[in-house]
Amino acid sequence: MTAADHHADSPFLRACRAETAPAGSPAARVPVWFMRQAGRSLPEYRAVRGSGSILEAIRDPELSAEITLQPVRRYGVDAAILYSDIVVPVAAIGFGVDIAPGVGPVVEVPFAHAADLDRLRPLEPEVDTPYVLETVRILVDELSVPLIGFAGAPFTVASYLIEGRPSRTYARTKALMHGDPTLWHRLLERLADLAISSLRSQIAAGAAAAQLFDSWAGALSPPVYERFVLPHSRRVLDAVRDAGVPAIHFGVGTGELLGLLAEAGADVVGVDWRVPLDAARARVGDHKALQGNLDPAICLAPWDAVAEATRDVLARNAGHPGHVFNLGHGVLPETDPTVLERVVALVHDEGEMRR
Repeated sequence: MTAADHHADSPFLRACRAETAPAGSPAARVPVWFMRQAGRSLPEYRAVRGSGSILEAIRDPELSAEITLQPVRRYGVDAAILYSDIVVPVAAIGFGVDIAPGVGPVVEVPFAHAADLDRLRPLEPEVDTPYVLETVRILVDELSVPLIGFAGAPFTVASYLIEGRPSRTYARTKALMHGDPTLWHRLLERLADLAISSLRSQIAAGAAAAQLFDSWAGALSPPVYERFVLPHSRRVLDAVRDAGVPAIHFGVGTGELLGLLAEAGADVVGVDWRVPLDAARARVGDHKALQGNLDPAICLAPWDAVAEATRDVLARNAGHPGHVFNLGHGVLPETDPTVLERVVALVHDEGEMRR
């Protein structure tokens, strides 16, 4: 029996598959979890995290498992997401990536030429990232809710490797994409292979769902996304579908891309806060589940404003069985955890899926 089978009746997995449940049953409630729910907003995280790179913490399975469990205990969310990072596979194969505090992923020697493809060897999860798999196995034994594994989508990981650090313009990335399409597609093929290997290993170890983070895909126009990115994301999601767990596809600023994100093949399309949920469903189609989409910044406002905005998201879902309540991006570090506790309680109390 897989982890997905074990949690098959969980509200989260039912919502991912847009399955209806008997009215009034626990499975009929709208499930909720938060991107970056394990992190700097939690005092218990700051107490155990210690100093050093996040990559060092990720290499400690007991610590990573504890950090993953913390928000489940505090908030009562309906899913846990693995404490890891999208650059773990490229770091593990020796590309020269680190995560600088306050900056994000930084690359010692950015990708620039065809010769750099030789630096992207295949990932061997049992050899390269055994600590990730051990963390998953620990969590599967301890969690009462499904565990979400994840990977970075080829475009977003490519943007870090090419730019060398987070970017606002993605100028080098777009210059390579348009200037040398052959090299671009070869690069994304390698990165898709890494994502597939990483995700399938997490699923084999017990992850019950998978999220593909294409965080920066919103920097692209629909025609550019369709030509240069969609085929590679589709290949990753096809591989996850074969593994038999639901997949979530998320990006920021992707309002104009939502229909194409749905075409890539995930069961659930993540929606950021810029597009109302009912408008997003019109763009994605009624057959897909949606995840989102409370603005993370609203959680810093007085509770009445937070509650109003939370209820607005639920109202716009209009009882559709395919809704996973989440923020439109990650929890902000300055968020009061008590506010998120109240959001979870409100969604569980009022967010019933009626059809």
